[in-house]
Amino acid sequence: MTPRALDQSPRQRRRDAQRRGNRAESIASWWLRMKGYRVLARGFRCPAGEIDLIVRRGRTLAIVEVKARPSLAEASEALTPRQQRRIARAAEVFVQRHAQFVGCTLRFDVIMVVPQQLPKHIPDAWRQG
Repeated sequence: MTPRALDQSPRQRRRDAQRRGNRAESIASWWLRMKGYRVLARGFRCPAGEIDLIVRRGRTLAIVEVKARPSLAEASEALTPRQQRRIARAAEVFVQRHAQFVGCTLRFDVIMVVPQQLPKHIPDAWRQG
């Protein structure tokens, strides 16, 4: 944690983290649009979990987790198996609520956003068994 962060209240740290996350999601959605994806949802929440971005290109429906960290190494280590399961359950809920996507190929992607670098998009980052 930075010295400045140590001086902040837990509430302020959460707010700052939320702002950084929202900014990273904006960057990621812009990046995906540039790659030809259509953003369908952002910040989808349900009791099963949360999905940062849901995008589509052709018949592929990508469930995207955005990780904003100071380095690519930290970003690549930030997604836990527990988070993957929660994201997969939330994806099931999303598809059940939106029948038009039932025939799409479902894929789980990660976008890593780090300072002073282009976003790194990892298509099909993991598979849900």
